[in-house]
Amino acid sequence: MLKSTNKLQKLVLISLKLNLYSSIKVAIFYVNLMLRMIFILLKLQKGGVLMKKKHLLLNLFLIAFIAVGNMNIFAQGVTTATINGFVSDSDGSPLPGANVIAVHEPSGTRYGASTRESGVFILPSLKIGGPYTVTVSFIGFNTITKSGIYLNIGQVLKLDFKMTSESVELGELVVTGEVDNVLNSDRTGAETYINADEVIALPSIKRSTRDLTRLDPRSDGNFSFGGKNWLYNNYSVDGSYFNNPFGLDNPSPGGQTNAEPLPYDAIEQVQVSIAPYDVREGGFTGAGINTVTKSGTNNFQGSIYTFYRNESMQGDKVGDAVIINPKLSFNQYGFTVSGPIIKNKLFFFINGELERREDPGTNFTADTDGDPTNNDAGTSRVQASVMDQIRQRMIDVYNYDPGPYQGFNHRTDNEKILMKLDWNINDHNNLTFRYNFLDALRDKPPHPFAISYNNTGRGPNQNSLPFKNAGYTINNELNSFAL
Repeated sequence: MLKSTNKLQKLVLISLKLNLYSSIKVAIFYVNLMLRMIFILLKLQKGGVLMKKKHLLLNLFLIAFIAVGNMNIFAQGVTTATINGFVSDSDGSPLPGANVIAVHEPSGTRYGASTRESGVFILPSLKIGGPYTVTVSFIGFNTITKSGIYLNIGQVLKLDFKMTSESVELGELVVTGEVDNVLNSDRTGAETYINADEVIALPSIKRSTRDLTRLDPRSDGNFSFGGKNWLYNNYSVDGSYFNNPFGLDNPSPGGQTNAEPLPYDAIEQVQVSIAPYDVREGGFTGAGINTVTKSGTNNFQGSIYTFYRNESMQGDKVGDAVIINPKLSFNQYGFTVSGPIIKNKLFFFINGELERREDPGTNFTADTDGDPTNNDAGTSRVQASVMDQIRQRMIDVYNYDPGPYQGFNHRTDNEKILMKLDWNINDHNNLTFRYNFLDALRDKPPHPFAISYNNTGRGPNQNSLPFKNAGYTINNELNSFAL
């Protein structure tokens, strides 16, 4: 019994250590909050407001309980990358105290660290993308610089530096290295990265994240990975959960209206993880789909775009067989603008997008000659004269217009915008605020089989034709804030 208890205590300690590691930033915040509250309570105690010590201890206990108990609530996913490595002299001995500076060239963001006694350095929480320039300097040694470095989501890049004494005259110094993104000891599991260049280069019909995640070999092309239903996935944006709690139509918000929650041009990188051995990722048994959005840089940039297609741009043959190709009108257009508010300090990024799509509400027309034997594949046996009489009766007696029964369209419209602010507070702290808005609608026909005679269906089909107003419209609205 004693051995089992010791094992359980060890497991609890390991679990607590992992939670503290994954929530270190939140822990620092709460420690700061606790110190401030202790200071206030001590002042009140000194002023006689709190006369009994047990009241003071009770308040301190409650603050500590809230701080520790809520650490996991604010834990977020992976949105950054890490660079680590080893700095040594020409003999291979470690150089403690060497300065390591990494600069994100597009925004001027600087990250710094000093090597430990073992010569090892770590630069955590780096912006993804690049290019980066990493510089190592130490008194009495020549400065070494590596440039053109790009980082992916969750990547741990290893960079080693061998420094030479300044008293030694050298010719040209060339530092070369090769990074294997697949066979890497710092990888925490099977993952797929889609970087910024691939997002731009890859073809996409719907301009959807789904078109990017299909690059993962375990994907079925429709948000299912490794045979798991998409309801077991976790979809996150900039580290914050972005799942659809209802989830029957799509794992992300806006799925009921066939809308993407994010403008496609706002996507910087996408990461797909199946079984990561990483305490920072969790909450799924399918796949973790982590999207990081773009940020502003020191350069003002902007774009205006539009994408259009109709039925003429879609195939209508399978071999020699011709299939029905209904009318279609799809138009998506938007803009992006980004740049610095304060150079090297404060940046903005905005992407607005509108989508308009029209599909035929029915592919069938009513019979006009009263003889169903000569109808083609797109003509229903329902007579046009009967449908006209029903519609007129509804208008005259009930003052209700059921709408047309043929020749009408269904809309799929949405408007979305993403706004993002990045603030480099100092070399050790930065702050990001993101606002995401979505307003989407989708016209739907009545259920094809519910409340139908002898299970013949409510149509549109060769036996039934519904009126337009027998359907309904789904609305999805989203206002998302992340800090």
